[in-house]
Amino acid sequence: MNILKIRAWFKLAIGISLVFGFCGADGQCQVVSHEFEAKIDSLIVAAYQAATEDFPCKMKAKGNPRMIRWQDVDACLNEADDRVDWEGLSLQIETLRQDENLLRADVSDVVESALAAHAIPYNRVISVDKNDALLPLSNSVLKFLPDGSLMGAPVFDKRTKEQVGTFAGVFIYEKSGGLSAANTYKLSIFQYTNLRGEIQVPAGDRLLLDSYGVPWKDAVDQPGFRLTPNRIGLKY
Repeated sequence: MNILKIRAWFKLAIGISLVFGFCGADGQCQVVSHEFEAKIDSLIVAAYQAATEDFPCKMKAKGNPRMIRWQDVDACLNEADDRVDWEGLSLQIETLRQDENLLRADVSDVVESALAAHAIPYNRVISVDKNDALLPLSNSVLKFLPDGSLMGAPVFDKRTKEQVGTFAGVFIYEKSGGLSAANTYKLSIFQYTNLRGEIQVPAGDRLLLDSYGVPWKDAVDQPGFRLTPNRIGLKY
């Protein structure tokens, strides 16, 4: 077989796989249809509607520097998350998955994409009485923060009242607690680029309540609330 025939065969194989999906060793092909994606999207839209029915949450900012109360922000976000019928949503998604005979990983990708696509901007999440306030970078704020949001925003240390750098993303930190080292829980923390251009994380292992904040004026138009897939259960 010459090189031209090999290339032609390779292009044909790719074309077939794109149309009919990739087949596993058992001969079953996994195809995520546009119709399936649309059904998942409608379920996620309904979940967001339930979560955000009391948005925007009215907030006050106090102190020096002026900062939105972290307790109010955390309550707003966590109560929104609790308004979703996660058990019912999981059952609906699992039923669709079984009907389509899809792998859990394929469905998870579709769900993740839909959750990200419908993230809510801060100007619809929170209403603040002072525009010069700081938004606290609490663990709950970070947990629901959409990917890519707040990147490059100034980060201020509440204790020193000075800017320590610029926001550089969120990552998950696993922490041990309780009487047993086996008892672990996950926290969302952030990293920032300091004024020397070095990547840093907040010092210590304390909870991030209102130790750090970003200017509300820099956050207000950014994506601010994203439902996470953590409470969606899919069977293998």
